Amino acid sequence: MLFTEEIKLNLPDAEISYFPNFFDITDADRYYDLLLKDIPWQQDNITVFGKTHAQPRLTALFSNNNKPYSYSNITMHPHGFTSALSEIKKRVENTTNTIFTTCLANLYRHGQDSNGWHADNEKALGINPIIASVSFGQARYFNLKHKTDKSLKQKLLLEHGSLLLMKGSTQHHWLHQIAKTKKEIKPRINLTFRIIK
Repeated sequence: MLFTEEIKLNLPDAEISYFPNFFDITDADRYYDLLLKDIPWQQDNITVFGKTHAQPRLTALFSNNNKPYSYSNITMHPHGFTSALSEIKKRVENTTNTIFTTCLANLYRHGQDSNGWHADNEKALGINPIIASVSFGQARYFNLKHKTDKSLKQKLLLEHGSLLLMKGSTQHHWLHQIAKTKKEIKPRINLTFRIIK
């Protein structure tokens, strides 16, 4: 079953859409189990403000053009797409009319796994990158804040089987994060599809 609903976030300097039921519950459950088991998850060290520590989540990179991806002093080398990732990628591509080369997979194991404030604005992604973010497992809040207008903030719950699409000038003007939570929560898998030329 395909998604039905597209919610456009009405934010200045941004083009962001949210599809809450992009995958139905059966597909979402199946993909969550497959990805958890089949992805070669790794934990890299990250250097922020001169201090090095273990990245607070597990990651893996996949691509169809063998291009590495670098962020926060980490350079990741890609694996080939698994069949489950290829299926998900095709569904995302059909909806967004975009062919993606690369997928950065993130596993948030518990509430202390997080992703700090950042923009997906690495040079390799080009100007006005399109980022498609699919979520499976535990719903987590996705926080947005404008880079210059501090009064502009948004919080969105990314649900199991959902798709979030960011494009246009979003990465120039907005930062986003997945914050830590003290609540007892289950793992979440997030797939971010992007284009690296």
